Amino acid sequence: MSAAASAAASELPQRTRCEVWTRVMGYHRPVSHFNTGKKSEHVSRKHFTEAMVANHEFNEQFKLC
Repeated sequence: MSAAASAAASELPQRTRCEVWTRVMGYHRPVSHFNTGKKSEHVSRKHFTEAMVANHEFNEQFKLC
């Protein structure tokens, strides 16, 4: 590692490890505790992302905001 890269690495802020939890069989568990098979299932899942437009239309329809 070069001196410049070493200096840049030492200036990075300390970070806390982020643990991902997910709901499995009706209860929440950290993904890090999954076995190999369950980890591969988790990677292949389709994750839900809420569209801003759909949320805005819903709020307008039901006057939530």
